[in-house]
Order: sequence, then structure tokens, then C-alpha cells
Amino acid sequence: MRNIIQFSILIFAVLVLSNCQSDDIKKTKPEKDSVSLITQVPDWAREAVWYQIFPERFRNGDTTNDPTKEDIFGTYPDEIPEHWTTTPWESDWYKKDLWFKESHLQNTWDKLQLRRYGGDLQGIIDKLDYIQELGITAIYFNPLNDAPSLHKYDPRSWRHIDVNFGPNPEKDKQIIASEDPANPDTWKFTTADSLFLKLIKELHKRDIKLVADYSWNHTGSEFWAFKDVKKNGKKSKYADWYEIKSWDNPNTPENEFAYDGWAGVKYLPEIKKDLTSEPGELPRQGNLHSEAVKQHIFNVAKRWLDPNNDGNTEDGIDGFRLDVAEKLPLEFWRDFRKEVRKINPEALLTGEIWWKKWPEELMAPNAYLQGDVFDCIMNYRWYRPARHFFADAPDAMKPSEFERILKEKMQGIEPSRLQAMMNLVGSHDSPRVSTSLYNNGKYKFQAKPTEDPDYKIDKPDAHTLKIQKMLLIHQFTYVGSPHIFYGDEVGMWGADDPDCRKPMVWSDIKYKDETHHPFGKKRKTDKVEQDTSLLNFYKKLISIRKDNPALMFGNIDFILADDKNNTFAYSRGHKNDEIIVVFNKSKGNKDIYVRTKYDGLYKDLQNKNMQIMSSGKKLKVTLSGETAVILKLVR
Repeated sequence: MRNIIQFSILIFAVLVLSNCQSDDIKKTKPEKDSVSLITQVPDWAREAVWYQIFPERFRNGDTTNDPTKEDIFGTYPDEIPEHWTTTPWESDWYKKDLWFKESHLQNTWDKLQLRRYGGDLQGIIDKLDYIQELGITAIYFNPLNDAPSLHKYDPRSWRHIDVNFGPNPEKDKQIIASEDPANPDTWKFTTADSLFLKLIKELHKRDIKLVADYSWNHTGSEFWAFKDVKKNGKKSKYADWYEIKSWDNPNTPENEFAYDGWAGVKYLPEIKKDLTSEPGELPRQGNLHSEAVKQHIFNVAKRWLDPNNDGNTEDGIDGFRLDVAEKLPLEFWRDFRKEVRKINPEALLTGEIWWKKWPEELMAPNAYLQGDVFDCIMNYRWYRPARHFFADAPDAMKPSEFERILKEKMQGIEPSRLQAMMNLVGSHDSPRVSTSLYNNGKYKFQAKPTEDPDYKIDKPDAHTLKIQKMLLIHQFTYVGSPHIFYGDEVGMWGADDPDCRKPMVWSDIKYKDETHHPFGKKRKTDKVEQDTSLLNFYKKLISIRKDNPALMFGNIDFILADDKNNTFAYSRGHKNDEIIVVFNKSKGNKDIYVRTKYDGLYKDLQNKNMQIMSSGKKLKVTLSGETAVILKLVR
């Protein structure tokens, strides 16, 4: 008995010591080091289903804050007709507003840039249930900062939400005027700012992340610092913020003041850089010239990452989408990343890395994806060949060539960054996906009627919808995070900017038929309403992606590229799961044979009644022309 008691005591002591050591290990377990906190890709971004909102065109939830002529002064075009007013949400897009006849502008597209529809934050809040029911997990907002344009890339200030997006524009103007814009200690929250904080809270309640769009490369010509430069010239405290080419000579009648604007646009004065790379060399090396402007940018970033400055970032935004990112030098981006990650280690940084030479060559993003600059990019590099393959745009592409290009685009980029890529098929800067596929010319080249008089502006046909569904199946099953431009999910159509920025089509608004053509040509009448069948198709694909980790974190193996039969397939594998995606690009029915990793039962995730047994690690899929299937191993 004594031996049993002694043995029991010994065992108890060992267990206590073991537990103590375990607790010590837990307590002393090293946290992620500072380097990994900076370099890592947020896990949530690899799981994201993105929805892009262009705020002015999403929903008018408060008509009392609609823009006035004063609010839109200081952007392109300069002229504002006397009887200018906001445009009714339900209008026929190409029908001329009454004030069009007062305008001296010759180009219809210039007049369309003058339109405002009154979209605001309240409208977004009102439609959060719609976004949640769609299955969205992350929203990318086009700029919300205060600006006179419809697109907001020409800010009057970076630190405030646009006054017309909030409930009291006049009060907000007074609050903004009471601050010292260079001193963050004087910054206050406007009514628009406060409504934005409410929006953040509501989104986070729904487990939806949000990323804000900023362009640190330039400001608007109405930006407070640039106005000071125009007023005070060389004596301005902000004279070294901008790329000034020449100053006005007060002894001459001419105004010699000249500066660089982004893409030569005078409304977008560029921030000055100290470049150490050769002119035209990309990526750019160097930094911003002014430490003061850098610190201002960092202060604005901190304001929205941690609004109440308490160290808890739950009340702040979840990252940044960074416009014309290749225009800014790498050392600035490295500094910016450190500042952002110091505040929120889970904040996402997405770069707009696009053209190297338009319209032929897209830029390789590898230099920006080494862990010290961005987590991912807007993946136009994936969409252009995908569009080329599925839509024969601008000509037919063989499956073997498509496979080669996809592999090439992934080279040199680590898997976590590939999985976070923002895989988009349409945006505010390109034709809507349906119209892009309907007009199967060269990608984003002569993609609107002013550039090609024969460009098709009407509702895309049934065949285009078939192609679009194949492309969407690819988008939601390929490596990367699928992105939806608002309205694509309900069948909206439109050419390149500004036609891609039509007001969102809602089920509770009765829209005018589209009957007008910008050049007065005859066209068919198109009814404007939600395509609920397409909406349900999107919901299904979103659900499939979210329910299957293999589509978020899985490896990809290309298992078929049959040029003769125009068929294509790949496998996504994660742990013991396998999903196989098969495409029949041909016009006719095909029996398609693909290899599998396992033998077992594979189920069609879109049609649960369809099941296929793999034998000898091979399976046979029968597909009708221009269709695709998503198969999952269910054992």
C-alpha cells in the first residue's frame, strides 16, 4: 500500500511538473518576430471574396447631401452649366440631361464626367444585408476621401471622408475649415467621418473586411497644400511637396507657374520624388522628397487604421488598395508598409501594378511582392489571358498556350501571395466583364464608342453570357481571391470609363429602358433590371469557394490541355481533398478524360445529382459545348 501511495505521489509530481513546463512553454513561446509581422500575407486575404464599390454610383441613401455645383468645382471639366443638377438614378444612360445643351463641351463623354447621382455612405449601409447575402467577405472601396470629382482620385484632403458622402456637407465644411491640415492634433471627425466609422463597425459585425483606396502619388488641384503653393509660390511651406517645373515671375504679365500632373492632367499635381533609378525604369528606386509629406501620409493612414488611437484596430479599416503604385519609388513603399504594419499587423496592402507599355505589355509585379512592399496586386495579368482564352479575344488561344501563360504568371511569386491576388474581371478602369467579352477585341484597347464607333454598347447576348459563366467558374476556382465589381453580379453592362460606372441596378428601382445611342444611331431597346438567374449563379460560386479550403489554399496541377478538342482542366488539392475543374471550350459535346489523385466518387458541386466514379485514377466527364464543371472528391 505504501509503495502504491509513493508511486501515486511520484506520478502526481511528474504531472504537476509537466503542466508547469507546458505552461512555461506556452508563456515563453515566441510570438511572430517583427520581420514576419511585416512580410506575412494576412490569412483573411487568402480567403477573401472581394466586392468593389464605387461610392458615387452604388446607392443614394440620403438625398439631402447630394452634390451642388459648388461641391464639384475644381475638377475636370472646368465648366459647370448654370442649370446643372444631379441625374436621376433610373435614367437611360445615354439620354442627354437637360443641362447638356448649355454646355460648350463637344464630347458626350466629357459631359458624362460632369454627372453626379448622389451615391453615399448611407446608401452603402442600407445595402449591407444584400452584400452579406451575396457572400462577400471583403470590400474594396474606391476613394472615399473628400474630392470634387465623381471618382475622388483628386482629393481636397486625404484625412476626411467626402462631405457629400455624409449627412451634413455644410457642417463638415465648417469643421474642416477650423483645422490646421498639417497638424493632426487639430483634426476632428466630421459627420461624414463619423458615418464612415459606423460603416466600419457594421461591416466588422458581419465579418466583412474593408480596404480603402488611396493615391499617394498625387493630390487634387484643390488640395489644401497645393492651394497654398499656388497662393504663396516659393514661400509656401509646402513648396517642396510637389513637382514644380517653374514658378511665376511677378514682373511679367504671364503666369509661368507650371508643375507635373499625373499623366499630364493638371487637376492631379504630382508629389515630388527623389529618384535614383533611370527615367522610365520600373520599378522606381528612391523615396519621396519631402519628409513632411511622408509624415502627413503616415498620419492619414494611422487615422483610419486606428481611429481612436487606442491600439485596438477593430474600429479601423483593414488595409489599403494603392493607386498607380508603380509611380512611387520602392523605398517609400517599404517605409509605408512598416508604418502600416506597426499599427495593424493584419492590414492588407494591395498595389495597382498594371501596364509596362500600354496596350501591349503588362508589368511583372515580382519586385513588389518580396514581402517588403505589397501583399498582392490587382491581378490584371491573370484576367487578360483568361479573357483571351475564353472569349477568343482578340483571337483564338489554344489550351496549351493558356496553360503556359498561367504558369508563367505564377513564376517567382510565393504561394501565399498568389492566393491573395485580387483576381478581377472588371473594374472602374475597364469595360464591365460582360461588355468586354461581347466586344472581343484587344484587351482595354479602343474599348468605348469614342475610340471605336462600332463598339457594341447594348446588352450582351446569350452566347456572351455562356462565355461569362465559363470564365466565372475559372475565376472562382483558380489560385487567388475572386473580385466582383459592383453590379456585374446582376448583369450590368457598359464600355470603358465612364460607361462602366453606371448607377447600380437595384430590384426596388424601376429603370428607364436603354434606347439612346451616344451618336444618335439606331439600337435595340434594352430593359434595365437585375438578372436574378446570374445573381444566383454568383451566389452559388461564392458558396462553393467558401466551403472548400482547396480553392483557397490548395495547390494547382494542370491536368489537361487538349488543343485538338479545345478542352482544359486543372486540379486543386489541399490535404486529402481534391477538386477538379473541367472546361469544354469547343462548340460541341465532348467526352473528356482527366487524371485524378485518388480513386473514388467525385460530385458536381453545382449539380449535386451528377456523380462520377474515378477508376485507375482517371475519370470521364461528358460536357456540352462551352460549359464547365466543378467536381469534388467525396470518397
